[in-house]
Amino acid sequence: MLVEFNTLPDESRVWIFQASRSFSEEELQQLRQELDAFIADWTAHGSELRAGYEIRYNRFIILALDQTLNAATGCSIDASVRFIQQLEQKYKVELLDKMNVSYKQGDFVAYKPLVDFKKMAKQKAVSKNTIVFNNLVTNKHEYQNHWEVPAEESWHGRFM
Repeated sequence: MLVEFNTLPDESRVWIFQASRSFSEEELQQLRQELDAFIADWTAHGSELRAGYEIRYNRFIILALDQTLNAATGCSIDASVRFIQQLEQKYKVELLDKMNVSYKQGDFVAYKPLVDFKKMAKQKAVSKNTIVFNNLVTNKHEYQNHWEVPAEESWHGRFM
């Protein structure tokens, strides 16, 4: 069951998929239609799931699931991963690689392999105050309050 993201409770489980590039406006329109269709049919052992999504900075897909109605199961999580893999192939973009880092450079969102981000930290090209995206948050409350933070407040801080 597709619902508006902002209506989901703070405890809703979230998954964040960062794209290796920004989506174009045309791609975003298609992507929203595909996400609407996927979530509308998303189930766990035949029971519908109450879920929503948002797309931030034209490159982050945030999927949220209200687990008070029905919880995610291995099969439903597998279905979401298959769906994301299909998006990767269709749009020729990485969405599942967790070894990459996204961070802000002014209004621009940069995307680098973790090894490059570590080198940049050593070279002081990024600092503990650099705004990073902590894609390891697990629920909507954490996402809204601890996703976009200075590097020192995230796992990224160990490289500073």
